[in-house]
Parts: sequence; structure tokens; C-alpha cells
Amino acid sequence: MNASAQSSPPAVIEVRDLVTHYGTRQILNGVSVDIVQGEIMVIMGGSGSGKSTFLRHLMALQRPTSGTIKILGQDVWGLPQKGLFELRKKLGVAFQGGALFSSMTVGENIMLPLFEHTKLDRKTMEIMARMKLEVVDLSGFEDLMPSELSGGMIKRAAVARAIIMDPRILFFDEPSAGLDPVVSKQLDEMILRLRDAMGMTICVVTHELESAFTIADRMTVLDRGDILFVGTPDELRASKSERIQNLLNRRSEEAEIDADEYLRRLTGDKEEAEGMPR
Repeated sequence: MNASAQSSPPAVIEVRDLVTHYGTRQILNGVSVDIVQGEIMVIMGGSGSGKSTFLRHLMALQRPTSGTIKILGQDVWGLPQKGLFELRKKLGVAFQGGALFSSMTVGENIMLPLFEHTKLDRKTMEIMARMKLEVVDLSGFEDLMPSELSGGMIKRAAVARAIIMDPRILFFDEPSAGLDPVVSKQLDEMILRLRDAMGMTICVVTHELESAFTIADRMTVLDRGDILFVGTPDELRASKSERIQNLLNRRSEEAEIDADEYLRRLTGDKEEAEGMPR
């Protein structure tokens, strides 16, 4: 084994041959990818590409039709319920809308995982919450209610809650959605700081191209349930794939419409429509 292979960081998420169906509709078509320790992996794709479903699998929230996912060396769906529960405690999630409880203060929202999963005394929890608020530049905001925060502040408070238990892997679902460019840039800088200061592996689903190219170490592009590309931002920019260039340049793809299939969809003739090639 050469020196470069020896020094390569280990994979903390290993996905192999992942297939997912919703009813008879196939969403993911045998997806395989590794996410390595300490990197920021950005997952991109157009609407309907399967990226949200893929993220739910990576967060161990949804079982696929077939295939395997290993997180931190453990086969996720081979674990007993207790083992899966323990694994999920090593994962942090910052949801798209923040998902803060409106009836709780910011500090109480951030301490919620500690209440659920530890036996720490409240004073220690409050200290930990203030520490995490400082990390996301919200020091002193612990006694406010979520309704008193701006959209960007809610996103950062959600991140503070996601990292309160020092997870090994942190997931972001559309972190820049609904934010103005200045606040979005601040959030990008915060994600980079988290990776550098806390050594976290970070996985981000986003459709914001500027943000993706700012934060990504590597990028995965999903297209119609398949992985179209995995590589660095520079490699993505240099790709000769027409579909990738359409995505990067926001060009629509003209789909050929089969007149007979279109008529069957309109008339609700499901048996014939389902027999059509997909």
C-alpha cells in the first residue's frame, strides 16, 4: 500500500447499490457513494432527482427497498432498534425550516436533545447551550422565543441544537433556502468553521449553486435517481456532461412527450400507462 492510500481519511458513510421505491415508482436506481471523515459533501440535483429521499436514507430515517448503508462502520438496517437509536445520537440534523418549538425559548430548544438523551443537571445543560450559541454567533439569545428571531437566526439556532451533543456527522437540508445573499454567505462561513473547528463530517443538500461551490470539498449530483457525478467543485465545473452543464447554467431540458402515453395519463388508464416503458 502506498503512502497516499495510507493517509486517505476513512469513509464514515458507505452507500452501496441503494434502490428505493414509492409504490411502483422507482426513485433511486442502485446508488453508491462514500462520504469521508472531515469533508463537506454537497448533494445536488434537479427537482425529482431523488436527493431528499437520499438524504433521509443517509440520516437513517428511511429504509430503502434494497442496498446497504454503513454509518461509522455500522450496517444501519442490520442494527437492532437500540443500536439504531444509539447511532442516531451521533448524527446531527439542521432542518430546512429550523423546526424550533415555538412554545420554548431558544435555550430550551437547544437543550432538548440533552433532556432526551442525557442525565446532566440543568445548570450543565445551560452552560453547554450557551457554548453552542457562541459557536453560531448567537451568544446572549438563549432567553428569546423563536418568534423574536430573524430567519437567519432561526437557522443558526437550529444548528446550535444539531451540534449540542457533538455529533460525528452533521446534515443540512437546504440551509440557505429563503435567506438573503448576505445572510446566506454568513451561514456558509459558519458551516466551514464547524468543519474546521470541530472536525465534523458535513453533508449538505442544496440547490443554491453559489453556496454549494463555496462550501463543498466534494459534490454529488443526482439525476433521475442515478448518480451523475461525484468529485470536486473544479471537476464539476469542467465536466463535459450536457446534463451537468444544464444544471450549472440553469438550462431546462426539453423532454420528448409520447402522445399516446400523455392521453392515457389524462384519461386515467393506469393499467396501460403502467405498462409503458419508463
